[in-house]
Formats: sequence, structure tokens, C-alpha cells
Amino acid sequence: MLFTDPARPGPMSTGTGGSGRAHSLEATAGRRCHDAVAPLHSCVYFAPERQGELAALGLERGPMVYYAGRAAPLGTVDAGTVTATFYNFDHEHVRRYIPAAWRIATPEAVLAARLRGADRTLRRLLGAEALASKEMVEAAELALRAAKAGRREARALYSANADLPVPGEPHLALWHAATLLREHRGDGHLAALTVADLSGLEALVLHNATGRAPTSAVFMQTRGWSAEQWSAAGGRLRERGLLDEAGDLTEAGAALRGEVEALTDRLDAAPYDHLGPAATARLTELAGAFTASLRAAGAFPAALFGKG
Repeated sequence: MLFTDPARPGPMSTGTGGSGRAHSLEATAGRRCHDAVAPLHSCVYFAPERQGELAALGLERGPMVYYAGRAAPLGTVDAGTVTATFYNFDHEHVRRYIPAAWRIATPEAVLAARLRGADRTLRRLLGAEALASKEMVEAAELALRAAKAGRREARALYSANADLPVPGEPHLALWHAATLLREHRGDGHLAALTVADLSGLEALVLHNATGRAPTSAVFMQTRGWSAEQWSAAGGRLRERGLLDEAGDLTEAGAALRGEVEALTDRLDAAPYDHLGPAATARLTELAGAFTASLRAAGAFPAALFGKG
């Protein structure tokens, strides 16, 4: 089955909202839908299939595979662009792998390899019956409809991925749409963090303080931060009154996190406004069932979910 390309934004919707733009959904419906859909994209980051496909091109397993695989839609960008668009990774860490990755494999080769990796990963984790189901077709169609309505302005990763062709198989079309929706919300979230005057590292430390995030060791390992840098960021957050001396969120810290998420919701409203309340709820239901299957199959490491 072939799916239409969601590259061009769809019409704006109507309703009520608090950001100067009309919205048709209650504030957190889009967030709930995103939380159900996004793991269908992000499961590939923990899968051996993706690592293997990109390593077969000559890329170094680990950070180089991650940076190249996620940045490939942007083309042969330099480290500065990756640091800017990924936001919470240490620039010196990024520079170890980008642009060296492009001297090993072209972005076009990386894009083809990551799609092969996604295909193999979803086939293993979900199984042939789920991939051939009418629910998979319906979820892909709904997710693509939502993704089509994303806003390109100031959303580099979303916009670059939106220029890619839609895969023909339903499970890969769903993966593609999940990628678009994940990057659309992510790009908006970075704008909200900037408004909150939180650096990438400070955002990680604040998120870690909730107890519902990966441990600081996981964040430092995967994003290249040192223990000294992590500690210094915590000190700056304590000076702002966002963390207490024990490193826990203060009332002000919790309030700021709430403001960031609320602004992110508003900036990410367009795809779900376009889909409408009933279809958004249906996509949440369908994607949530597939995501539950992914988790039951061990797609995500336990350390990813923190203590809460």
C-alpha cells in the first residue's frame, strides 16, 4: 500500500487556545498522542539492527551511528549544526564524530541504512501479524495525516525529515510519520527551553531531578558531558532556586518545568488540531497498543525510565 507524502503542511484548524492561535483539542491531548506514537520511532536507537546497518557502511558503533543517523536528513552538516539542532549534547563530543561520519558514508547511504534498520527492528519486535494488520494501516494513515500538518518554521529536524519520501509499507510509513511527529515536538521543545533560559545541559539536569528520567550517568555517557560539567550545571540551577541542596526540584523548578511543557504543547498543537479530537484519540489508542508491544518485547532499556 502506498501512502501520500506529508511534506506540505495542511490547513490550520479552529477552536480555542491560549497562545494567540486557535486550537481544537484540550491542551494535553497532543502530548498524550505524541507519547504513544514517538516510541515507534525511538525504539530503533536501542536496536542492534540499526547499529548493524549503519556500521556496515563503516560508521563507528555508538555516538557516530546516532549522530549520523539522526542528522542525515539535514545533509552533510557540520558539528555546529548538529549541536544546535540536537540541543543537549556537548559540542566537543559531537565534533569527534561529525563531520567525520560524512567522509565514511553519504547522508543518502545513511538514510537508506536507517530505514533498513527500522524495517528489521519493527519486524522483530512487533511480528508479521501486527505489521500486516488493519490497525497498522489505520495507524499509519492517521499518523501521516497528523504529520502533514506540522509547521516547518524554525523546525530544522522536522522540516528536513518532511522532505523525505514516505515508505510504501504501512509499518515503515508509520515509522516515518512517528519520526516527523517526534522531531516536530522536539524542535518546539527546544524553543520552549530557550525561552526558559535553560541550556541543553541544564535541561538534562532539571529533567533528571524529576526521578522519571535516565540516570545522570546515562545522560553523561550518551551526550558527552563530564561529571564536572554536570555538577556546575546543577550549581547554576541551585542559584536560580530551581534545585535544592539535595539536587531535588524546588517548587519553582517544578513550576518552570510545567511552563516548558505547556509551551511545548502549544507549539506542537498543529498536527493534532489538524487530525481532530476523535482521530487523535484513535491514533493514541492504536499507537499505544503497538508501543505496549514494543515495551513487552524489551525494546527499551530499563535505565531509560529512571526511578519513577
